[in-house]
Amino acid sequence: MLAVLTGLCLIAVVAACGERGEPSSTPSAQPSASSVRPAPGDHQLTLQHNGLDRTYLLHAPPSYDPNRPSTLVIALHFYPGAGASMRELTGLDARADQDNALVAYPDGQGGGFNALVCCGSADDVGFLTALTDHLVRTWRADPDRVFLTGISNGGDMSFRAAVEGAGRFAAIAVVSGGYSGALTRAEDYVPKAPVSVITFIGGQDRYAATFQTGVRTWQRRLRCQPAAKASNVRGVSQTVARCADGSEVSVHTITDMGHSWPGATSGQLAAPAAGLSATDLMWEFFKTHPRRA
Repeated sequence: MLAVLTGLCLIAVVAACGERGEPSSTPSAQPSASSVRPAPGDHQLTLQHNGLDRTYLLHAPPSYDPNRPSTLVIALHFYPGAGASMRELTGLDARADQDNALVAYPDGQGGGFNALVCCGSADDVGFLTALTDHLVRTWRADPDRVFLTGISNGGDMSFRAAVEGAGRFAAIAVVSGGYSGALTRAEDYVPKAPVSVITFIGGQDRYAATFQTGVRTWQRRLRCQPAAKASNVRGVSQTVARCADGSEVSVHTITDMGHSWPGATSGQLAAPAAGLSATDLMWEFFKTHPRRA
């Protein structure tokens, strides 16, 4: 089974792992994104794309001001999952409230995103770019500070959107996900504009070797020069690479972790004892990696 079929069939997980297949679309009673006035709070919205009502949760912090540009983080869930499960797992809202950022949690069609290995056939790259453009235009997201993060299927989707997203995304943070599958076999399947990457890989993840191979391929194609960096966390190794296009790749390998989100304290795939917080580290990474020309 390839990397993005998320390991959600782990024995410890109560929810059943869905069969691989074509996602289905269900009608939504949520308000259209175009009908909602930008304001602080949590907003359940829909955005029509390719004839489908695509749903997402948007969190705007208490200090949100529609007259000021805001950082935007788009967080992509595992398969099978939903935006609400990603919100619970990551704790991104608390960081957004501290730094006056927007966080969007899209729902995949049929519980998943059409990423590098699975799931379905929806135009999710098109949806994510349309969602970004809408939030830049209507909610004043800063186009130079739009970031993607995801776990498992959502992590794979982050890599795909980084390559195909036409320069929309400044950096991605991939947790327990990878750059693999048929699309990645082409040597030119890399971003045409710089996209920095921070990624977290569990040494006990059944897909760890696939994820590590994918990172090395990404670095080779972008002519990155990785170097080991000392970590103050026992059982964690880190490399940081500068790439020829000006982007950066930071890889954290957590020896004793499986297919999980390091530092998460609740939600499916939480790893509270991992020794570091992916949420905190990626947030700081995003702060120092705006979109490059």
